[in-house]
Parts: sequence; structure tokens; C-alpha cells
Amino acid sequence: MNDRILHTPEGVRDLYGQELSRKKHIEGALHKTLASFGYHPIQTPTFEFFDVFGSKRSASHAKSWYKFFDREGNTLVLRPDITPSIARAAAKYFTEEDTVRRLCYQGNVFDNNSSYQGRLKESTQLGAELIGDPSVDADAEMIALVVRGMQAIGFQNFQISVTHADLLDGLMEACHFDDDDREQVQSLIENHNRFGLREYLEGQSVFADLKELFDLMTRIYNHPADWVDLADRSSSYPKIAEALNRLTKIYEILSIYEVDSYVSFEPGLLASSDYYTGVIFAGYTFGSGQAFVRGGRYDQLLSCFGRDAAAIGFAFSVDQMMLAASSQKIEMEESAQEHIILYHRSQRVNALHLAHDLRQAGQRVALMSCKDTDDLEKEKVKFFGARITTLI
Repeated sequence: MNDRILHTPEGVRDLYGQELSRKKHIEGALHKTLASFGYHPIQTPTFEFFDVFGSKRSASHAKSWYKFFDREGNTLVLRPDITPSIARAAAKYFTEEDTVRRLCYQGNVFDNNSSYQGRLKESTQLGAELIGDPSVDADAEMIALVVRGMQAIGFQNFQISVTHADLLDGLMEACHFDDDDREQVQSLIENHNRFGLREYLEGQSVFADLKELFDLMTRIYNHPADWVDLADRSSSYPKIAEALNRLTKIYEILSIYEVDSYVSFEPGLLASSDYYTGVIFAGYTFGSGQAFVRGGRYDQLLSCFGRDAAAIGFAFSVDQMMLAASSQKIEMEESAQEHIILYHRSQRVNALHLAHDLRQAGQRVALMSCKDTDDLEKEKVKFFGARITTLI
């Protein structure tokens, strides 16, 4: 037999036992939290037409997508992201004007980027989308929902970094940067290279006040009161000033939710997707090398599918949360103990009736028949730790 067929391809894996139980616990806690906030489940296909993902919104990432063709020659894609699928479905089915929709989902996404050494190419996302509400209350609700979901699982040490797309975009516009400049600046910010950023700005003859703003944008703030200097220097740039004002209002509402201690503001945080237009956030915790959640406002995405509607959402990375939960030794709710009924073949009728009664009472029951008493004793050893009933 070819040993290769026993192994999974690079970037995918099998789950079983305690690891799978941990995943199910995390998913269950998150679903319960989403339901408590009034979110209703929706399911979209695992693969869609290329154009659902391949417009200008994110075509730059298309090289890492799994693409194939149907019998009619259409290009299909294993979804790299679920949000565009939700936007397409919402535009198709929910056409009522001024109707707010709260939707939640769970599904696997696929990324064939060969540079992702050690990273999964198939991973599970679980998220929520709030469609039809452009308010600052909607922004705050989504961030609060993330915090409540983490708390429901048992996490206490985590942080949500928040920014607004117009902060960095406003600076780029004020500097009259072209696409190449923007790409270079974003790369320096992403790598937290403040010295490299200063050097680059010097070479571009950027005004002094804009250099100071760029420097302030690379810092992290715990409270709106901490960015007084940033607010003062941005007063001449309405786009930046309005974004800071929005973030201040979000913080005020998060304080009412009593989740503000989990939130910090990182103006230089870059969007993970091209379609984000407003508030952007990402969550981090110990034991996970990547963000466990990413989200933001995408008010223009539904218009790509023929409907104008404000929207904001997020996606938890369940796999990253599993790593973090294991690293932090977060106790998971134990699944019900399995009840094993070992029975001699002469006791089949009694064993089946007993199993039925126990299952009706909500217990997990497995049956095991044995030929003789010696077999019964051997089987008991195999199920050490389980509750065992013997029928001879």
C-alpha cells in the first residue's frame, strides 16, 4: 500500500479526541453568544464564482486561491473568505430598505499561499455580520460581541486593537501619495519600522506636520484622552479628525458595555481585506501567533452585488483560538461521560433495552457484545475511565 495515502496534504489535518472536543466547545460557546445578541445563522456554499471574490476588492490575493472550472467553463473558487459570500447572499435575499439584519455563520476557508510556512491552508471561521446599520452603535456592538464571545470560552487575557480606515487613508491623501508610495508606507508600518518610515518620509519632502502625524499614528493608545496631540495636529485634515471623533464615540459606548478595558487604539493597524471602509479591529492573545479575530466596516461591499447597504462584521479564527486555549490551559467543559454496556450475547435483549432507556435520559451509550466471561474482563480494561455496566 502507498504510505502517502495515509497522510494529509500540506496545510490540512485530521482532528479527533480531545482536540476536536476543544474545537466543538469553542464553537458552541461562540454560537450561544451570537444567538444571545440576536444573530441568526446563514450558510453559503464552500465554492463560488470567481467574481464573488475576484473584483478589485481582493484580486491582488487571487494567486493564493484554489481555483477550478465547472462543466460550463466558469471559474470557481474555494472561498478564501466568507464575508463576500454573506454580502452576495444578503444582496440577493434581503432587499427590504432600512431593514437591519444580524447574521452569523461557520465554515471552512482555503488559502494556498505557499509562503505560509506552518500555517493551515484549510481553517475554520466563525463570525457575524450586521447589515443595514451605519451607526456608531453598530460598530461598538460588534467589538463588544467579540469580547463577550472570548469571555464565554474562558479567555480573560486578550486585547482588541481598533482603528479607522480613514486615519491612514487621510494621511496618504494629504501627502498626495500614489499607489507605489502607499504600498511602501504600508509595508513599513506593518513591520513597525518607525525609523524606516521617517527616512522614507524625509525622502518624499513631506510637510513637518504630516511627519508628526505619521509618527503619532504608529503609537498605541488606551483611551481617547491619550491621543490629544494626534487630535490637535489632525484638526486641519477633516477626514482624519472625523475618524478620531468616531473612535471616541465607539469608546464611550464600549464603556457602557463595560468592555473598554479589553480595547486599545492602534491607528497604524492595517486592514486585512481591501473592502474595509470604516472602523477596523483585530484581537490578540497569548499562545497564538496570529490574530484570533479580524473585522471591520465594509459599507461599499454590498453595492458590488447590486444593493447599497452599510455593513460591519468579524470572523473568529477557531484554529487560532484552539491554540491559544491550549497554551493558556483554559478549562473546557467536559463532554458527558460515555456509558459502556458490556454484555454476553445471551443478554442482548436486556442490553438493548437498557441502552435505549439511558439514551432517552440523555446519556451517551455504546454497546459491546462478548462471547464469554473472559472477553468481558478483557474489554473492561480497554474502556478504563468510562462508566461500565456488565450484563452476563
